[in-house]
Amino acid sequence: MVFRKIFILFFLLLSPLYLLAQSDSIEVYLIDAYCTREMPYTFKLSFYTSEECKSKVVLDEKYEFDVSNELTDFHKKEIDINNISFSGKIVYFTIITETESGEKFESEKFDFDLPFEPQIESGSDLFTLCLFGSVIFLLPYPSYAFDNNSSYFSLTKEIPFISFRSRNLNYPSGYLSIEYSYLFNNDDPSYLRFGYKKLFEVSHIEYLSPGLSLYTNFDLNQGVSPELSVGLFTIEDTFTFYVRYRYNFTLQSNGANFQEINIGLYSGFFSLYLD
Repeated sequence: MVFRKIFILFFLLLSPLYLLAQSDSIEVYLIDAYCTREMPYTFKLSFYTSEECKSKVVLDEKYEFDVSNELTDFHKKEIDINNISFSGKIVYFTIITETESGEKFESEKFDFDLPFEPQIESGSDLFTLCLFGSVIFLLPYPSYAFDNNSSYFSLTKEIPFISFRSRNLNYPSGYLSIEYSYLFNNDDPSYLRFGYKKLFEVSHIEYLSPGLSLYTNFDLNQGVSPELSVGLFTIEDTFTFYVRYRYNFTLQSNGANFQEINIGLYSGFFSLYLD
């Protein structure tokens, strides 16, 4: 018990918002929130609170489970999720706390990712998944490419095939991608790329993503491409609309440097996740 009090005091001293929030809310300090990687799949949750209280957790805005039925400042729960249908591979949850006097507070939104494809709840959800899956895999995105002499309209298709997990974030820490671009009215229109993108979540938008890739046009232009993407907003909580700028440095004496601006939809839903 003494250790718990010291642990909570340590969090409170480090929290710049505590003095503002202590009078009208209960602070939640998350310790663990993850799903086991092997069956039976179990959601493991533990957290401290700034004062003794009862608690519940709400998964996916609809599945409610009791965590602590007695007043305590340390809360722990394991939930079997094998037979639950979630709306996506990233599961959002909130924690509901209740004081001794019966006053209730809701925490900020947290999340964890599933190690399996979620069950689809209804035909409409299946239709939505298929529709946006088709957008991701079948439709290329428009781009504008230009150099000192010419400009080109192009279509680009990027597929993130390996993503690296980032705990308690909405996005992976980064991902490997393969990309194909077709530049219209260009002598060598086809470009193939392989690269790595790093993701940083940013307030008021979704993310900033610097990246670096190698490219080839299968002829006289091979090079390296630094880039920066800005994730602006999400669609259906699964796809993120982004804008990207990229500069292509040729490594060939007969090649040419050029720049690109393109838009697209990012999703790691179909990516292979690695820890």
